[in-house]
Amino acid sequence: MAVYTEVGDAELEAFLADYDIGEAEALKGVAEGVENSNYLLTTTKGQYFLTLYEKRVDPKDLPFFLGLMDHLAARGITCPKPIHGRDGNAIRSLAGKPAAVTTFLHGLWPRRIGVHHCGPIGEATARLHLAGRDFAIKRPNALSVQGWRLLFDGVRAHADDVAHGLARELDAEIDFFEANWPQGLPGGVIHADLFPDNVFFLHEKLSGLIDFYFACNDALAYDVAICLNAWCFEPDRSFNATKARALLQGYDKVRPLTAEERQVLPLLARGAALRFLLTRLYDWVHTPADALVKRKDPLEYLAYLRFHRRAESLADYGL
Repeated sequence: MAVYTEVGDAELEAFLADYDIGEAEALKGVAEGVENSNYLLTTTKGQYFLTLYEKRVDPKDLPFFLGLMDHLAARGITCPKPIHGRDGNAIRSLAGKPAAVTTFLHGLWPRRIGVHHCGPIGEATARLHLAGRDFAIKRPNALSVQGWRLLFDGVRAHADDVAHGLARELDAEIDFFEANWPQGLPGGVIHADLFPDNVFFLHEKLSGLIDFYFACNDALAYDVAICLNAWCFEPDRSFNATKARALLQGYDKVRPLTAEERQVLPLLARGAALRFLLTRLYDWVHTPADALVKRKDPLEYLAYLRFHRRAESLADYGL
């Protein structure tokens, strides 16, 4: 359950006194997510989302994250919009942690991914990229290729306990990407974590994007590559080219990929699989077995990585 910090009634009352969103009627912990403490806040004026930022989020990054949501919402992207206090600030402190209130989005994330979900997610990703073009604040991607070896060093000694020969395979992958990571691709703001649980649908229509706390500046096509991993594999870990075709065609309808982006997309997808394999492996090794947060299987992304390593062109992705 993603509630690490409990909030007392008196603390909440004092916190809300700085806003014009009414008085608290209910505060319910949200049992999803792994990074922050999240609550559904109901007040006399409506429903909101309350987030307390835990140790994985650098407070110095909050102006980027919250400013980006303001920026995107103003440009028609349906995402949580930060609520600013009477002093104009969206970032405050609650229970000793940085905290913010955002608008509440209606919808559910899809538990069973269908082809009909993939076109809309491609379109939404492209619209996000276009809307973020003039966002002034910059944030480098700390979890791109330059950060992978440091992650790996934190789990190297335990990798072969998860799968025989995994340490050697990961070492070789990082060596490869450090020498071959694409440069000079069209760049801008990316979400960097558009997994199904961060995308809401309502009556089969995409209704909003959430959780911008990995957003950063990077190659736009890398965001597409992350989506291919997140949306286009089946529960048996086989790749569904029909879903990939729908996702890529949806993206192209809004922002056509360049010829160079199309050429390197399999390589970017392989790198994206490595990134999530490494972070899952890190959490698998360092999260206690009895922790309330459910650990995600890193071997799922090992299967994805091996698929992308075998891919020769976009024909393997349905195009």
